[in-house]
Amino acid sequence: MNTAPTPAIEPTSKRYPDWKLFLGLSRTPHGVLDMATPAMAALLWLGRFPPVGTIILGIITAFAGYTAVYALNDVVDYKIDKKRLSLSETHEPLFDMDGLFVRHPLAQGLISLKAAVLWTLFWACVALVGAWMLNPLCAVIFIISAAFEAIYCKLLRITHLKIIPSAVVKAGGGLAGVYAVDPNPSPAFVVLLFIWLAAWEIGGQNIANDIVDMEDDAKVQARTTLTVKGMRESVFIMIVAVSMAVIAGVFAYRLSAGTLGALYPIGAALLGWFLLLQPARAVYNNPGPETAARLFNWAGFMPPAFLVLITLAILVKT
Repeated sequence: MNTAPTPAIEPTSKRYPDWKLFLGLSRTPHGVLDMATPAMAALLWLGRFPPVGTIILGIITAFAGYTAVYALNDVVDYKIDKKRLSLSETHEPLFDMDGLFVRHPLAQGLISLKAAVLWTLFWACVALVGAWMLNPLCAVIFIISAAFEAIYCKLLRITHLKIIPSAVVKAGGGLAGVYAVDPNPSPAFVVLLFIWLAAWEIGGQNIANDIVDMEDDAKVQARTTLTVKGMRESVFIMIVAVSMAVIAGVFAYRLSAGTLGALYPIGAALLGWFLLLQPARAVYNNPGPETAARLFNWAGFMPPAFLVLITLAILVKT
């Protein structure tokens, strides 16, 4: 009989510093990429750089807004996430940027619900104040986006049409960016921007993530596009949405107030091909979690990539 003492197991909550837990709650790596969305939309509309004060306030507000909304998702969903984790088999997870820190720390019991709620409320207040200072309409957009994020979470087991509020949330960031620099943008530009970002979210993010999570979603009776429509129709919707996003992204500059020159449409077409169409084609040819995870990850880089493209187009023009 082995009488050697059993080594003490360090509590799971002590394995990570607190900052990693809270940044994991807010999916900060993904949020930082999404922060480029309002900046990208603002520069695309203006065709020039806004005042430095607006840029600084916009960065703070965007970080706070995405930090709050992503944390809200985990707070509202923590019970179902906890069940999902309890039913998941132990296996090596596919890489995705949401898991660079700690995935679902609230559901894992690594932080308390009270701490998670306080973290969410703090950043929501920062975002609300910053948005109001930029333009009161931006504050309204933030409130609507947060409400739609909560609705999206609550519809998990009710309808696959929860994809609609998810698309509204992602498009809301871009709309807020435009109204932060111009209270009266072109309605046509706003509509095209909404279509672009909503289609990107539906095809490159939401449905792709549904395919990655298809086994876990089935275990918790989640109603997603994939579980309701099946793989073939889901991939078709994904391809259509991604194609719409690429086309809208290329032609959005035609409706903007500024001019970006030939660099933008050429660059937009190339980015659309490499970040969206190529990965989506791989899913079409070989549908499954691996190819869908690659699409999800590559599509996540669309906002910062377009931000770099638009910045270069402005600099070349000037």
